[in-house]
Amino acid sequence: MNNSIEEGKTAAITSYILIVGVLIAMSMNSENKNSFASFHIRQALGLSLAFISFGAIISNFDSFFITFPMWICISVLWSYGIFSAIQGHTKPIPLVGELFQKWFKSIS
Repeated sequence: MNNSIEEGKTAAITSYILIVGVLIAMSMNSENKNSFASFHIRQALGLSLAFISFGAIISNFDSFFITFPMWICISVLWSYGIFSAIQGHTKPIPLVGELFQKWFKSIS
């Protein structure tokens, strides 16, 4: 198991570089499927899509009091995910991580 984590760590960490990182990590993980990398790719994909979706919706309001909490929330969740990948853990991101695992289960 530890060997699997070390092998997938680069792809897992890369996946947290917004949507571009997710695509690169998916490419890195396409040949030799690594469950650790796949877990974090699903988490990062969900975060990236949430960031883009919320950003598109919230940008219409043009209010600091609406945009700032979104940035804080996404930043905290992103930090949790990337530090989990760095430490070699497969803990889902709070609140939404289990949903991301379920929604993107076809990504392996």
